[in-house]
Amino acid sequence: MANRVVITGMGVVAPNGVGLQDFRAGIRSGQSGIQFDPQLEALRFSCQIAGKPMLDEALISRYFSPLELRNFNSTGILYGVIAGMDAWQDASLEPNESDEPYWHYGMIFGAGTSGIDRFREAIYKIDELQTRRLGSTVVVQTMNSGVSAYLTSKLGLGNEIYSNSSACCTGTESLLLCYERVKSGQATIMLSGATSDSGPYIWGGFDAMKVCTFKHNNDPSAGSRPMSASASGFVPSSGAGAFVVESLEHALARGAKIYAEILGGNSNSGGQRGSGSMTAPNPVAVQRCITTALKHAHISADAVDVINGHLTATAMDALEIRNWSTALGRSGKNFPMINTLKGMVGHCLSAAGSIECVASVLELHDGFIFPNINCEDLHPEVLEIIDSTCIPQALIEQEFGILVKASFGFGDVNSCIVFKKYKDGE
Repeated sequence: MANRVVITGMGVVAPNGVGLQDFRAGIRSGQSGIQFDPQLEALRFSCQIAGKPMLDEALISRYFSPLELRNFNSTGILYGVIAGMDAWQDASLEPNESDEPYWHYGMIFGAGTSGIDRFREAIYKIDELQTRRLGSTVVVQTMNSGVSAYLTSKLGLGNEIYSNSSACCTGTESLLLCYERVKSGQATIMLSGATSDSGPYIWGGFDAMKVCTFKHNNDPSAGSRPMSASASGFVPSSGAGAFVVESLEHALARGAKIYAEILGGNSNSGGQRGSGSMTAPNPVAVQRCITTALKHAHISADAVDVINGHLTATAMDALEIRNWSTALGRSGKNFPMINTLKGMVGHCLSAAGSIECVASVLELHDGFIFPNINCEDLHPEVLEIIDSTCIPQALIEQEFGILVKASFGFGDVNSCIVFKKYKDGE
């Protein structure tokens, strides 16, 4: 018999809040974490605004020893370790201090890249014939699985450990993969998450593609405008989100608090066929991903109360709304409430799904719907499909039961997950 699967801990490192308390306050108030970035200006980027989590040395020192920080320069690993450790603590779990690993506890923690600044340092040292001065941690800081390697060393997990990577779907896919492992009984607890590096060497390619906004360098908080007629591209950002995923039986036995139940989901690809390409989604695949997720979760389209969309503030926003409408068979005022975090934090790339899932679960657990910001001029193509009342622009205090979250990524990949509000005894 398959296990029911719940979320019992969360951690987040986001541009508008580090830690659950600050992040919750930030999303409820519609607080922007996007700021002007002098480095991007100096490097002559078209987009000179970005979202970076604000971390100080005192906070960092709570998670890393002075020895670990020697020659350390990987923002992605930094964010991921903080989010992952916070989620573990939030779930009232302790790091393993014994010589025996936690055989039934594992982790899937995704990343798009790892240690890009550290990698750049290594290139320069090699070119300057200083290979022997690279240091002993350059490999673990720059390998894509570096974040899971660091976290495993701190927590002592002995079940499956790896880092997935599926562009902007990475975080949502990680949560689905952990759900499947716990559901099947192959693990009792899994730590899920995803992280993304900060800085120009990550963001430069997107700026070169002209998919980032350039119109709001003097007004950063207004720069990310999902579903808006005046949207001009996404704002590059970074951070990490993390979850403790475990069987309901195990969570109840240890008296853990439960944020939400995961009912199921789906990941697929459009194969870059039809109208799908490396950078554009195949609408048929997106719709199939959503409908299959609902089927696996045993949820009807009419049961969906809230959607947390991918919605990047690009020309694809209206297409995404149309795909949701087609998949659910709902439009106009009958469409569910829909919101997106990217108006506040920008596009956190490989970490986007995890950070947005943290926001989604907080909404479901606490009973509110956070506001969409910077979309006072809703795009006419969006309004042809759904009613403006389905796009809240102010905080709504409201209990609801089902939230569906989806992420779509470069390479024509899709992931969709279904969350249910957990009630004792159900």
